[in-house]
Amino acid sequence: MSAAIIDGREISKKIKESIKNQIEDIYGRYGLRPGLAAIIAGEDPASVSYVKSIEKQCGGTGVNFYWHKLNTGTSECEILEKIDKLNNDDTVSGMIVQLPLPKGTDVKRIGSSIAPDKDVDCFSPINAGKLFLGEDVLLPCTPKGIIRLIDEMGMETSGKKAVVVGRSNIVGKPVALLLLQKNCTVVICNSKTKDLKSEVCDADIIVAATGKPGLITGNMVKDGAVIIDAGVSEVDGKLIGDVVFEEAMQKASCITPVPGGVGPMTTAMLLENTLEAFKNAHKDIIHI
Repeated sequence: MSAAIIDGREISKKIKESIKNQIEDIYGRYGLRPGLAAIIAGEDPASVSYVKSIEKQCGGTGVNFYWHKLNTGTSECEILEKIDKLNNDDTVSGMIVQLPLPKGTDVKRIGSSIAPDKDVDCFSPINAGKLFLGEDVLLPCTPKGIIRLIDEMGMETSGKKAVVVGRSNIVGKPVALLLLQKNCTVVICNSKTKDLKSEVCDADIIVAATGKPGLITGNMVKDGAVIIDAGVSEVDGKLIGDVVFEEAMQKASCITPVPGGVGPMTTAMLLENTLEAFKNAHKDIIHI
């Protein structure tokens, strides 16, 4: 067996084309465009690179992009003031606050200050609570992208055992909740799991999200399993995932590569959430 490769680049391309077409239609009829604001404090290379990528893709879909660059020494109070201004700016449909933030910043307080209806990556504890309760909410981008990949491939989820390796608030926990909503039996593994292999070996769906290269090997994969690799590490100048790709693809039915799998979906979902937030804000005048 050789697994089908789940092409996140191609799937995200189709999603962004749909977003572009919708925005062009809205602008032509109403003269309005969604706007996405990104706050970044400092010059963390990975953060800067990510925000540059967002800026480029906003340009390609017709989303107005507002990049708010703050100094590394920016105080928590100044960040909160910036968020407050964006909360009250009608041209901003959604916003993200890029991590890491300056040392000493209360990340929870920052998340709590974002207006829930503009929180396009589910950073606010209010939205996180809605996610937990299964209520309608703008979903966190990477977990939403993972679920979209599963849906796009036509994978059956109801009654399947899904093992999520990693328990972060950004990926592991929320994707486990979304898989529960799709009627999976979900197991969350972490660094304290005593026998990771036995848990993973029994999984129909494996979501790896630890950032530990090569953690999931081929002998841990059940024949026909679906593998979503959301882990990213740089080794010898190359990006690799949590899963030993060449080994796992001999056992799995479908697998995402790194890069080119989950990564492109994250930004596509961010743009989709921004458009959704925009529609929600203008639902009284925009009819699609």
